[in-house]
Amino acid sequence: MAIPKYHEFMKPILLLLKDEMPHKRSDMYEKFALQFRLTEEEKEEWLPSGKQQVYKNRIGWALTYLKKANLIESPTRATFIITDSGKSVLKENSEVIDQEYLMKFDSFKGFKKNIDNPDDDDKHIVVTPSGETPQDMLDRAHKAINSTLTDDVLNEVMNQSPDFFEKLVVDLLVTMGYGGSKIENSQVLGKTGDEGIDGVIKEDKLGFDKIYIQAKRWDIDRTVGRPEIQKFVGALTGQGATKGAFITTAGFSKDAKEYVSKQHACKIVLIDGQTLAALMIEHNLGVSVESTYLIKKIDFDYFND
Repeated sequence: MAIPKYHEFMKPILLLLKDEMPHKRSDMYEKFALQFRLTEEEKEEWLPSGKQQVYKNRIGWALTYLKKANLIESPTRATFIITDSGKSVLKENSEVIDQEYLMKFDSFKGFKKNIDNPDDDDKHIVVTPSGETPQDMLDRAHKAINSTLTDDVLNEVMNQSPDFFEKLVVDLLVTMGYGGSKIENSQVLGKTGDEGIDGVIKEDKLGFDKIYIQAKRWDIDRTVGRPEIQKFVGALTGQGATKGAFITTAGFSKDAKEYVSKQHACKIVLIDGQTLAALMIEHNLGVSVESTYLIKKIDFDYFND
């Protein structure tokens, strides 16, 4: 089954706490993973930030919202017990407990008002019944912005000359840390006598190994097939090389990918247009930071000291 939405953890949390004993957050992770029969793949699904697994983040938000509604409390760090209000909710046996349900409680209503419209009246409080946490909404917005930016970056690359593209891919690898991040450790080869190699970069500062590059600025809708990759492998063999990167604005066929996976003498990495644009964004090549939002959390080490 899919990972439950954050509100789908609320009632199970109250049912777990109905024994009026303190329960640790870490124990809840394990218990609910079993209860909802999460697969290993689902348990290893991480937020885009890479800071926390998705299901643990959603359990955390469920705990936060229940606490804001005064249905549970936290007597010690990361430990929770049910309140009298929480026990009353269980007696109601409501089928669904979500944001809309929690709006019955003044403490939660005040919490939402402070978030949505601190200077406005209650009728403008926003309730999101979609099951998204603030983290979910932020991640979705970030993904949408990056998706649009990826397309814009790729379109801009397509507006440049083939020579610019060959330089771009070398710049990208240097920015990623190859060649000791020094441009003098890389080289864009000329058209004459390049034998199918468009660039070469030292893999480390001392130049013990080299990565050879093929750069193809082809139409985005085009597919690079196995024959082109075979030619590249032949060019690598002619150079006595063992590592190569085929970078293009197009995509790769299934046959091309399978051919690369079977190569043992040469290690080949295929980078298509979408991956290229994503790497440029990740390493700030051809893009700049427009806005920065810092998401902070409490430093328990400080308070423990």
